[in-house]
Amino acid sequence: MKKFDLAAEQARYTQMTEYEQKFYAEGAEFIAGVDEAGRGPLAGPLTIAAVILPKDAFIIGLNDSKKLSAKKREFLYDEILKVAIAASINIVSVSNIDTMNIYNATRAGMAECLKHLATKPQVALVDAMEPFVEGTKTVPIIHGDALSVSIAAASILAKVTRDRIMVRLDELYPQYGFAGHKGYGSAKHMEAIREHGASIWHRRSYEPVKSMHLAPIPFAKNICYSPLLDKNFEYQLQ
Repeated sequence: MKKFDLAAEQARYTQMTEYEQKFYAEGAEFIAGVDEAGRGPLAGPLTIAAVILPKDAFIIGLNDSKKLSAKKREFLYDEILKVAIAASINIVSVSNIDTMNIYNATRAGMAECLKHLATKPQVALVDAMEPFVEGTKTVPIIHGDALSVSIAAASILAKVTRDRIMVRLDELYPQYGFAGHKGYGSAKHMEAIREHGASIWHRRSYEPVKSMHLAPIPFAKNICYSPLLDKNFEYQLQ
């Protein structure tokens, strides 16, 4: 087994704080990271997370959620919340995705998520988008989840939250295999849609469901909560 190199990990982590350090130097006291999970899938909600880490935080292994195993993400989810100053998660409904389109639903959902933080950030570092929040400077960063510890932390909170929802949906709709593909358009998922049709969790604005010309999904509002304050929160499924 390769020996863990703490110095190398500290250097990697420090490199991922360059954006944060820039805005701290300009006078910001609180900096949030914002990211989403689930823009591409054919089914399930979109999840967005915003999180404010302390200036001196050092979370070993924190990285872009896409570079981590599911087990590592689950571990880091808890580690992030142990030290976070504030955190919020927004579960964007399928009906809003279909009504607003995924881009607008994401942008509006990110603004909602930032507004829900118990501590107002002066700066929000956002993965590739620029939501508007009065009183907060939003900074879009391409591939931000690999370049900023704050965005990386948000990416993990969003990804773990959505994966947990999809695993629960798999129990209600086992015919689709949601626990495995998490709603993405895998061959198995496509075959299940052909065989069983679409569920109420399939996005009507995404193909192949769009071409089925099904009735719109009934309206459901977004659900925004704090995983720090609402520790027993469970998203309602049907």
